[in-house]
Amino acid sequence: MSDPYPAVTMREPSAISVDDTVLPFAVEALDLRGRLVRLGPVVDSILRNHAYPAPISKLVGEAIVLTVLLGAILKFEGRFILQTQTDGPVSMLVVDFRTPGSVRACARFNKDGVAAAMAAGKDDQGSLLGHGHLAMTIDHGPEASRYQGLVPLEGKDLEHAAHEYFLRSEQIPTYVRLAVGEELSAGADGSRWRAGGMLLQFLPNDPSRARQADLDPGDAPEGLEPVHVAEDDAWVEGRSLMSTLQDVELIDPAVSSEQLLYRLFHARGVRVYQSRALAAQCSCSRDGVTEMLKNFSQDDRDHMVENGKITVTCEFCSASYVFNPGDVS
Repeated sequence: MSDPYPAVTMREPSAISVDDTVLPFAVEALDLRGRLVRLGPVVDSILRNHAYPAPISKLVGEAIVLTVLLGAILKFEGRFILQTQTDGPVSMLVVDFRTPGSVRACARFNKDGVAAAMAAGKDDQGSLLGHGHLAMTIDHGPEASRYQGLVPLEGKDLEHAAHEYFLRSEQIPTYVRLAVGEELSAGADGSRWRAGGMLLQFLPNDPSRARQADLDPGDAPEGLEPVHVAEDDAWVEGRSLMSTLQDVELIDPAVSSEQLLYRLFHARGVRVYQSRALAAQCSCSRDGVTEMLKNFSQDDRDHMVENGKITVTCEFCSASYVFNPGDVS
């Protein structure tokens, strides 16, 4: 997962924070690679545009951070799509990341179900999502096939789902932290959403060192005991250092990404690469919606007409496109 950018070994970093960036880094002494995401206006604009209840905003915010952490590894023009389908009050989440750094997101949920969950104090991620699955799709474009990985959602949060995915699918020792919160201010705006996250992976040159002790034995012959391998000391140390990371550190605008990495790994030496800027940007357009409508049958389009017009609203950005029925025949 190393990124092809010039690297800088940090000494005492600046405290100036740069929002809406993803910063690759490496702790070479421990064979660790990772990415750190800090989101300000990007996540705030997406969440405020939808005006979700606070627990939904936090859930969507974490999904955005996780998608950026995973999608930022793409080294080609394409998309990384995270989507959940579950039986909980939040039936679906979709986050769409497009290289080099645009992201959009939306959620479908039952308003009454979410209100009841909040009233009962059961508005944690596991309760809101319920049971179902999380799909992660890599789209290389129209000329190539898609790759999709699935992981079950079993009443737990997105961090747990990410760990399960890497454990069972990629089999790469991986640790993920996600955080979302509101920054209160004395100005007219009142508050702003912020989010952050870190992904850390153990990628030694010797693949045998990366074997995990708790891998599912899978299709091993009946009666054959799985081989338990002790975790590598370097991974234990790296994961332990990252476990000290607090949510507030991930979203604090006064702490830069470089400063945060220095706090965690300065004793071992940490190297950062060129950061990548992120933007909240929807890919919908009038031309695209026109082509979509033309793919429907005439009967379907006739049923879309209200007050002599066909109106299509984008679920991601809430933009509305109004057409005369004859324009899309």
